[in-house]
Amino acid sequence: MLVWERPEPPNRPAPAPLSREQIVQAAIRLADADGLDAVSFRKIAAELNVGPMRLYGYIDDKAELLDLMVDAVQAEIRPAGDGWRAMLQSLAEATRNAAHRHEWLAELLGGRPQLGPHALTNGETVAAALRDLDVDAVMPMVAAVNAYVTGAVRREIAERRAERATGLDERGWQAARGPYLTRAFATGQFPALSTVVHDATHLDADQTFQAGLRFLLDGIAAGLPS
Repeated sequence: MLVWERPEPPNRPAPAPLSREQIVQAAIRLADADGLDAVSFRKIAAELNVGPMRLYGYIDDKAELLDLMVDAVQAEIRPAGDGWRAMLQSLAEATRNAAHRHEWLAELLGGRPQLGPHALTNGETVAAALRDLDVDAVMPMVAAVNAYVTGAVRREIAERRAERATGLDERGWQAARGPYLTRAFATGQFPALSTVVHDATHLDADQTFQAGLRFLLDGIAAGLPS
């Protein structure tokens, strides 16, 4: 029986009240502050002022805990839109925003579908908006958008972490490496890349995300029956 179907232990007000929700929210606070490596049953128990073994009456192991954490964040992702394109764009943007609020989420995106109640609710919302399309097209379309978002947010969060670690923002990083690129391009071995770097409009993270999403949705639209 999956954790979402398993009843919680009877309420015990003493020595301290406890619930699955309290455990999950404490884990999210730890992960938001210091990443997934900071999440342990011992640290959660200390934050909630209960014994670590008491947590196992609610959650079997860390894998279940991570599933519950992801589903709790799914409650923050509420895609909405009229028609398949607006819905998929909303799904992409809402997922990205949630990952920026909870950086650890990017590490848990992808893989097998999430099956928690909030994830299923979001899945139903998206599927309902795509119900007029060929049923065989629905899952590949959603999977393509999810794959794009997963890759995009992992790159963005990696850049944010690198900035925090080095103290260099994107402009500072470019300035530090500018002389090397100038020398490399001067060899004439990279003419196409040099043109792109020098002549293309440089977009910020939001603009880059929206441009890539637009290309993806345009491609999906081109593949649908007219």
